[in-house]
Amino acid sequence: MTSTAIRPPHRERRLHDASWDTIRDLFALDRDITHLNTGTVGALPHEVLEVNDRVTREWTGGLQNVYPPGMYTGHRETLARAFGVDQDEMVICHNATEGVARVINGLDLRAGDEVLTTTHECYSVLSNFNLVRNRHGITMRTITPPSGWDVRAEEILDLIEQAITPRTKVLAFSGITLFTGTMMPIRALCELAQRYGLTTVIDGALLPGMLDCDFRAFGADFISCSGSKFQCGPLGTGILYVRNKVFPEHNPLPLPTIWPIISTWYPMAGEPPPRTTTTVESCNIGDYLQSAGSASIARGAALATAAELWDEIGRARIERRVFDLAEHARAALVEAFGRDNIYSPAADPRLRSPLISFHPFRRPEDAWNVKKFMTFVDRLEHEHRIWIRWTEFDVPGSPHQHYAARICTHLFNDHDEIDRAVSVMRDLGREMS
Repeated sequence: MTSTAIRPPHRERRLHDASWDTIRDLFALDRDITHLNTGTVGALPHEVLEVNDRVTREWTGGLQNVYPPGMYTGHRETLARAFGVDQDEMVICHNATEGVARVINGLDLRAGDEVLTTTHECYSVLSNFNLVRNRHGITMRTITPPSGWDVRAEEILDLIEQAITPRTKVLAFSGITLFTGTMMPIRALCELAQRYGLTTVIDGALLPGMLDCDFRAFGADFISCSGSKFQCGPLGTGILYVRNKVFPEHNPLPLPTIWPIISTWYPMAGEPPPRTTTTVESCNIGDYLQSAGSASIARGAALATAAELWDEIGRARIERRVFDLAEHARAALVEAFGRDNIYSPAADPRLRSPLISFHPFRRPEDAWNVKKFMTFVDRLEHEHRIWIRWTEFDVPGSPHQHYAARICTHLFNDHDEIDRAVSVMRDLGREMS
C-alpha cells in the first residue's frame, strides 16, 4: 500500500489544531537531520512529492496538453488567494531569480534613469540591474544598510530617502535580506517610494510560507518569490506578483509599464490594452507572463498543493510558530556567542526575522576569513548532520567584506533540536578558534 493510500484526505484532517510533531511528520525529512537552512531550500511535504510524481506520470508519454488553456489558472488562483491578490496578478515561474530578472529587464528604463538599491541584495538582483545598466545606460545607486543588534527601521528609511535623487525611477530591495536576515520595513519603504513616484521591485524570495502576508497591502509594484524555500514547494518553482490594478489605499500610483519579457501571449501585431487606472483589470498581465512555452505542469500543481497545505494548517499559525522558534534560537545564540556577535537586528522587533546571522569564532578578524566559515558549515553538515549556511555582506565603514554563519527556523523545527544545534556550533566554534 502506498503512502497516498494511507494518508487521510484533506476533509478528514484537522491540521489547523494538529500538534507540531504531527505536522513535522508531513515532511519528507529525516529525523536525524537538523534542517536550519530553509532560507536556501525548504523540506518537501510527502503530499507535495506525491502530487508532483502523480501529475508527471499522468501526462508523460500521453496526449495531455502541455499548453493548457487558462495558463494554469486554477493553480494561480490558489496562490493568489493565499497572498491577497487576484489571478491576473499572479505568475508561476521557475524561481525568484527568473521572476526578478523578467521584471528588471521588462521595466521601461532608459539612459539616464536611476535605480536605487542596496549592497545586501541577492546577486540575481544586482547582476540583472547591472545588465540593464550595460545595455541601456541607466545608473545604479547602492546604499549599504547597517547590521547588528541595535539597528532600527528609521535608520534604513533615512538612508534610502537621502539617496533618492530627481533621476531615481526604481526602488529595489529585499523583503528579508538573505545575508543578515533583516526584515526590511516593507510597507514603510513602499510608502516612501510612492511619495517620490518610484516603481518598487521587491525580492520576496523568503516571504511566502513564512509570513501570513498580503502582497497588495504591501503597496509594491512587483514581488518575486521562491516557491521552494519557506513555502516548501518543489525546486524549480517561483511566485511572481505583478500589480495589475490601482487600489488607492495600497498604492495610488499609476501602474508602471512592464514589457512581458519571454512571452508567447503578447500580441503578434498591435499592442495590449492600456493599463487600467481602477480596481478592475484592463488586461490579464499574468497571462502574458505565464505563457512562456511548455512548462512543468507537475511542479505548478505541486506548488499549489503546498500552498493549500499551508492554508489548511493556517498561515498566521505558521508565522507565530516560525517566529517563536526564531526567538528561542536568538536567545540561545546570544548565550553561546554574545550579543555583539549577532549581525541580525533584534532590538527593533520590526526588523526581526527567522534568519539569524552570527559570528561563531572568538577573534573579530575571523569575520573576514571565508575559508574558516566554509569549513565551519561543512563540518556541521558532515560531522553533525546540521544544515546551515554561510553568508557574505558589506558593513558600513569596513574595508573588508564580512562573513557570517546563518540559521533559519521553520515550522518543522523544534526547540530541542535548536538547542542541540547551537550547543554543537558553540563547541565547534571554540575548537576552530
